[in-house]
Amino acid sequence: MAESGAHISCQEVVELVTDYLEAALPPDEAALLEQHLNFCQGCVWYVDQTRATIEAVGHIGTSELTDETRDRLLTVFRDWKRS
Repeated sequence: MAESGAHISCQEVVELVTDYLEAALPPDEAALLEQHLNFCQGCVWYVDQTRATIEAVGHIGTSELTDETRDRLLTVFRDWKRS
């Protein structure tokens, strides 16, 4: 378990949310994220919205996208961290 007094920020929740929802975080990081969610309603909302988005569009395959849409999405995701 993480050491006493350890915590994560809202920004870290944003960075870890996908791994968290896929149960791919190490147990100590997942515990810290869940601890943060106990005290941060904004991050609870963010995780819930991310979960809902994945459920709504997670089943769309790349073959269902036009080439233009796929290219636009890839550009947005590549440039996301640069912004």
